[in-house]
Amino acid sequence: MSRNESCDDVKVITSDMKETKARYEAPPNRGGAHTLTEQHSYDEMEDVAQLNANGEISELSVIAEGEERTTWFVWLLVACTSISGLLFGYDTGVISGALVTIGSDLGPAALSAGQQELITSGTTLGALIGGLVAGALSDYVGRKPVLAIADAIFIGGAVGQAVSHTVWAMIGCRFLVGIGVGLASCVAPLYIQELSPTRLRGRMVVLNVVMITGGQVVAYGIGAAFEHMRGGWRWMVGLGAVPAGTQFIVLFFLPESPRILIRRGNMDAAKAILAKVYGHATPKQVDLKLVALRSAVRRSIEIANSTTFLQRVVMILQNPVNRRALIISCGLQAYQQLSGFNTLMYYSATLFKEIGFDQPTAVGLIVSGTNFVFTLFALKYIDIIGRRKIMIFSAPGMVIGLVVASISFYYLTKRSGGELVEGTQYSRTWSAIVLLSMLFYVASYATGLGNVPWQQAELFGLEVRGIGTSAATFMNWAMNLLIGATYLSLMNRITPAGAFGFYAGLCLLGWVFCLFCFPETAGLSLEEVQMVFQHGFGIKESQRLRQEKKELLQREKAETIHETEKIKKV
Repeated sequence: MSRNESCDDVKVITSDMKETKARYEAPPNRGGAHTLTEQHSYDEMEDVAQLNANGEISELSVIAEGEERTTWFVWLLVACTSISGLLFGYDTGVISGALVTIGSDLGPAALSAGQQELITSGTTLGALIGGLVAGALSDYVGRKPVLAIADAIFIGGAVGQAVSHTVWAMIGCRFLVGIGVGLASCVAPLYIQELSPTRLRGRMVVLNVVMITGGQVVAYGIGAAFEHMRGGWRWMVGLGAVPAGTQFIVLFFLPESPRILIRRGNMDAAKAILAKVYGHATPKQVDLKLVALRSAVRRSIEIANSTTFLQRVVMILQNPVNRRALIISCGLQAYQQLSGFNTLMYYSATLFKEIGFDQPTAVGLIVSGTNFVFTLFALKYIDIIGRRKIMIFSAPGMVIGLVVASISFYYLTKRSGGELVEGTQYSRTWSAIVLLSMLFYVASYATGLGNVPWQQAELFGLEVRGIGTSAATFMNWAMNLLIGATYLSLMNRITPAGAFGFYAGLCLLGWVFCLFCFPETAGLSLEEVQMVFQHGFGIKESQRLRQEKKELLQREKAETIHETEKIKKV
């Protein structure tokens, strides 16, 4: 189909929808009820919406009053759901401070490098398992119940860590916490995306990432507060149960995803939620939204209801559209972890202590604070600039930061044979350059790579969305496990300079992957994103589709203004 033909189709579809909408919104006959013909217009609307969903533009066929404004309900819902991000971030950050203060509390006089790796990677292994089952499980029981299960597991694991007295008990509880983190890290972004207006979908998911980085800041702050208290690490890990318990209670008051409700055939409940999401729309506009959404996901629902779980797993691998979405989502999640960022979160206090900083936990707080601040930048601009552009422009900053860190470590450790030896007096100048390069790296990471991969759910159709997000989250935690479990060994074997140079090379490869495989999805509805992958990875196709959608929206606004002016003159 040519571009001009596509635009003509969009005009016809939009015109048909307007006519159908006008018939539906016409006042009833004198008897107070719609005639059979008028009642049938609801079915006509669904037919038009179905045609529209299979075409180029689906969402703009129904413009709700005040759609550009976000209701308090949406913000409150996302804020409550983002407590999952707080748990994720808190657990990531708290272990860094805990490892340097545990001392002999778990039996040995001091934790060996292997024991530190096991304690750290225990959570990651649990998260890997939790992330693998989370999406598929949420397709069957709903998004909300999975988040509640995650909270319950996290509470048990946090309390268990606080009362542990052996290394293996600590590892076991870290594993339990990891399962909760894995469940939440997969389902929370998915749940948020399915409840967010398209215009702000990216920003809403980034709010969850803001909570992750905020959780890391809180964790480092609590770590600094309890650093010199005997057994203070127990308070550090145990306090993670507080936000988990808070969210568990709040979940009783949150709605289920409207797409899940439509899949179950519960149209009244789905309509009620849409009415809250589009709080400024009229009841009839909400009806139109519901019809358009039901039509858009109808094929996905039919597939999901007529196939088994294993058949959908095969479908996501064999279907070219699903396979491309899977490659991109898994590739971005692998990139996020192979960049080495989480090793900095896990071991930053240990690293800065070794290079001569007197308050390593406080320095770690500076790093996590930088992460938080630049995530706020992404929160503001991810839907304005776009996912692809943010990734393309921020990734080189990560490479530069890691290369400078590698060079700095080379000169810093020259006198100690390339290795970090605790107690050695290192150059304060080179130590300061290491810190600055890490801050530059973290700022670049937080602007792009820390946020964009978690937009993963928007890449998949509803019939495989749970499976796809599970696979991508599994990839994230698998690479996290690989990096977390090998970081200290890598530092010992190829020196800190070599390790950070290695991470710089991986970041460069990830940037190349984004250049050739990652299309722009900002401004496209969840159902429209599927059109992008029809022929290849869709980088040019997404640009064309977004441009046509933008032009259509501008025409809609111009026509609305023109009609308003005509009414005023009359």
